[in-house]
Amino acid sequence: TLIYVVALYICLNVCMSGSATSCEECLLIHPSCAWCAQEEFGRVRTLMSRCDLSQNLQKRGCEAYNIENPRSTTRVVKSEPLSSKGSGPTQYDVIQIMPQKISLSLRPSDQTSFKVQVRQVEDYPVDLYYLMDLSLSMKDDLDSIRNLGTKLADEMRKLTSNFRLGFGSFVDKNMSPFSYTAPKYQDNPCNGYKLFPNCVPSFGFRHLLSLTDKVDRFNEEVQKQMVSRNRDAPEGGFDAILQAAVCKERIGWRKEAFHLLVFATDDVPHLALDGKLGGLVQPHDGKCHMNEKNEYSGSTEMDYPSLALLGEKLAENNIYLIFAVTKRHYVIYKNFTTLIPGTTVEILDADSKNIIQLIVNAYNNIRSKVELTVWDQPEDLSLTFTATCQDGQPLPGLRKCADLKIGDTVSFNVSVEARGCPPPGTRQSFTVKPVGFKDRLEVSVDYRCDCGCTHRARANSSRCSSRGQYVCGTCRCDTGHLGARCECHEGEAGAVYQGACREAEGKQICSGRGECSCNQCLCYESEFGKIYGTFCECDDFSCARHKGVLCSGHGECHCGECKCHAGYIGDNCNCSTETLSCVSDDGQICSGRGNCACGRCQCTEPGAFGDTCEKCPTCPDACGTKRECIECRLFNSGRLADNQTCQRLCKDEIITVETLKTEDPNAVLCLYKTENECVMKFTYSEHASGMSVLTALKEPECGAAPDAMTVLLAVVGSILLVGIVLLAIWKLVITVHDRREFARFQSARSRARYEMACNPLYKQPITSHPVETDFSMYSKSYNGATH
Repeated sequence: TLIYVVALYICLNVCMSGSATSCEECLLIHPSCAWCAQEEFGRVRTLMSRCDLSQNLQKRGCEAYNIENPRSTTRVVKSEPLSSKGSGPTQYDVIQIMPQKISLSLRPSDQTSFKVQVRQVEDYPVDLYYLMDLSLSMKDDLDSIRNLGTKLADEMRKLTSNFRLGFGSFVDKNMSPFSYTAPKYQDNPCNGYKLFPNCVPSFGFRHLLSLTDKVDRFNEEVQKQMVSRNRDAPEGGFDAILQAAVCKERIGWRKEAFHLLVFATDDVPHLALDGKLGGLVQPHDGKCHMNEKNEYSGSTEMDYPSLALLGEKLAENNIYLIFAVTKRHYVIYKNFTTLIPGTTVEILDADSKNIIQLIVNAYNNIRSKVELTVWDQPEDLSLTFTATCQDGQPLPGLRKCADLKIGDTVSFNVSVEARGCPPPGTRQSFTVKPVGFKDRLEVSVDYRCDCGCTHRARANSSRCSSRGQYVCGTCRCDTGHLGARCECHEGEAGAVYQGACREAEGKQICSGRGECSCNQCLCYESEFGKIYGTFCECDDFSCARHKGVLCSGHGECHCGECKCHAGYIGDNCNCSTETLSCVSDDGQICSGRGNCACGRCQCTEPGAFGDTCEKCPTCPDACGTKRECIECRLFNSGRLADNQTCQRLCKDEIITVETLKTEDPNAVLCLYKTENECVMKFTYSEHASGMSVLTALKEPECGAAPDAMTVLLAVVGSILLVGIVLLAIWKLVITVHDRREFARFQSARSRARYEMACNPLYKQPITSHPVETDFSMYSKSYNGATH
């Protein structure tokens, strides 16, 4: 029973389940574990382990000063306050991130955190380098920007009082198969081309004007330029971007300025490995190669740079890259922005007429967000971020805030965890830096992997029978000796020792994975990993796997259980707690229609789908969400237009029509009333390809203003009509009434005739008699009467 209770206690206590035999092993088991270095403590190792929770050790009699339990700590080394303005006498001391230096002391698997505040100050100096494609297809664009410098400077000075402008151009590598190399094309690649017979030889990259506040110089340089011609459609623009980024002295980038690199083109770029088509097998070295003519000298010597190299160099030099590309290539460059931090893409008109507004919009868009990056992160450190943006709500897993105004302050909480212990004395560091900022936070790291009692170890101690080293309350026996006090020799065995090597009555000695010697189990070696524990019950290879990988590669196997690294959970540590991939373009987790699980959105709103549950035609808020895109994209109005976030949030295809058809059963009809009391109609549908499509009327439906005479006639006519109707009703009522009375009269009259003709009680007042022809009797009577 005692052995069963001991085993149960060990299973419930993570510190004792590891069967640590030294203070350092105890610290590695779990951040809550502590070691008692007190002498005469824990002789019965299974019940009185020295590795336990700190409170348990004290309850069992270990004095507090004998308990080794180091904690992770954070110490702020330098923290100067944030600045509020970028220009003026203090422009060289501008601070946009706080603190600036931090020192961390980390215990393995224990987290510590620190807070970072970032502010984009007002009126910050701006350096803008305009890098233009001068291939033949850009001829009309070149004509459109002849006076770009003056106009652009006027617009940018509304945003900053300290603005400088530079200019460079590119075509492609002047070698086959990228350009025309035949002798007749050496001086004029357009030779024989009827549409445009004269142009300059092709070139890789040419720096034409260093950054300057004299914008007239920009106009002069642009007016001197002529287009060239290359053979294939892709251009060598990435060569030019890299040189513009790393040749800092030639370009003139200021340390205390906001760096914008505008890349204007109408075609796709060549990427790394494309150079092999021309025999260029040497990868790009990421260095500046500019000759005395300010031309890229490595164009025909090295391959094109990779996206990773390009992103690294842009970030190193705090440069925001703006892709100004034609509409048909927007998607390609949009995909590039996900691979190159601090990059945006804007749609360029076919003749570049909208370039000024494009740059201003891109600048406002860039300055409306803050995103943190980490440089030189040690492999054994795990970092997690929680952003607190303008609404004050913490957003776990996010390291970016958007829709900010210049001068807003945002904060990020950064949690750091050490997954293991490097060699003793190792000090490491990393840098936290907002994308495109010169400001940075430097973080130095040291590790608390050893115990103070280890430094007080005594060799050949009498407590260890003079056969071992006494350290932290235990004996580390010399080779060939065993036991709590090194009192036994290897190989000694006996029945008296066997019971102490069983986990429970009836169980195998040393779990069948070791042999019992001097009250201790000596665990066998295994080709799969390490077997350990008081009864050899533990190992580091019998844990759950994911796709054949132990603990998914994101955790450590400890006594049959995966101990996940920071940022991962689950039985096999295959579930990431990172939520960045679940954040939709509007900054919400799964667009507010689902939950983020294992780094993926699980949509809970009926009808919602997409990587971030952003698609949902049948959701109650679908029409409201798409309405904002209709307003800003078609009419440049609404909430999104004010925040300059329209193109970032509204990527759906919008088709305008004269007449809206609503027969499609998969389309949802949406209506809303405009400020002018008109009605705007559009439909929202999802294609099988996954693309959202909005079909909208070109103009809202508005009723025409009524004519005054028409209204007057309508009112008079209505009155007359009502009068006539009332008269007709009155006439009808009278007619019905008269007919009823006449019918009643006729009925009474009929009854009267019947009474006169048929009533036996009725006697006529007049009696008729027959006339006699013999008048004699009348005479007689007359005579008799006389007499």
